[in-house]
Amino acid sequence: MELWVILVVLLEEHKLGEYMSKETAKEIDYRLMRAVQNGDMVAFNEIVDRYKNRLMNVLTRMLSSTEEAEDVVQETFVRVYLHRQSFNFKHCLSTWIYTIGLNLGRNELRRRKKFRFYDISEMKGNEPELSVKMKLPSRLPEAIKSAVQELPEKYRTAFVLRDVQEMSYEEVAQVLSVPLGTVKSRVNRARMMLRDKLQPRLEEQNALSKGTLLPVGLL
Repeated sequence: MELWVILVVLLEEHKLGEYMSKETAKEIDYRLMRAVQNGDMVAFNEIVDRYKNRLMNVLTRMLSSTEEAEDVVQETFVRVYLHRQSFNFKHCLSTWIYTIGLNLGRNELRRRKKFRFYDISEMKGNEPELSVKMKLPSRLPEAIKSAVQELPEKYRTAFVLRDVQEMSYEEVAQVLSVPLGTVKSRVNRARMMLRDKLQPRLEEQNALSKGTLLPVGLL
């Protein structure tokens, strides 16, 4: 057999071996979670390292407070560990973690609103209202950040998860515990509301092309 043929065969076998041995992100998650269910704290710390920053980014935008987001992230992983045996391997670990974190975030927002209600009632409007606006990446122009922050909470959350965090519609539906059609409706509604708010300014800057909601690269 020609030498170059042997080399090609060996190279292809090497590539195939690498392909066969490479774990997907989901497989890594499942392997780590099975270890965690058996009490492996090293595996648990690996899961925390894989998801803490991404979860922190979402919760910081939701709560508009780094300190409160850190508390919620910590509580999220405490619950992940406490409820580790209830994890269903038919679902994605990332979706499960996001669901726990966002539910805790919503609880914090409800607590704020309740506090704000009593605060306004008792102080007769003399005290400033607590902010519940989500922070968005600093790279977004101020006009876009302001427009997103003005969206109603249910539209804002769906939009941030889908168009900023770039989660799939299916993942967003699982995280928010709503039907897929509801997610698509909320995201589309959010985009339409943003278009109505931003179109005049974007047209002035020649940044809005025909049929495009937002300039490419802004999100």
